[in-house]
Amino acid sequence: MYRRSLAGAVLVTILLVPLAAPARADAAKGAMLAGRWCAACHVVGPGRVESVPQGPPTFPQVARSGSTTGQLRGFLSHPHGAMPDLSLTRAEIDDLVDYIATLR
Repeated sequence: MYRRSLAGAVLVTILLVPLAAPARADAAKGAMLAGRWCAACHVVGPGRVESVPQGPPTFPQVARSGSTTGQLRGFLSHPHGAMPDLSLTRAEIDDLVDYIATLR
């Protein structure tokens, strides 16, 4: 009997506790991440040099490249080219993608 009432209480608790809303991306956090991790190689902000004659693309160029947010997430999720593997979390990737979207 005790097991049934405990199981029932657990079930009721699970059903009554609202699911946590997914965290939203934060462009301001993405800008801070870009400044900390990406600015050594990329121009990361608006109003600065918009094109670099050689080297990696600027963030404004990436923003206007036509890449979807999904493509950017995929690109940042896996090591590529000469970029270091930063092992970014999903939240950090979402923040960076949201920041890049503000540069369009």
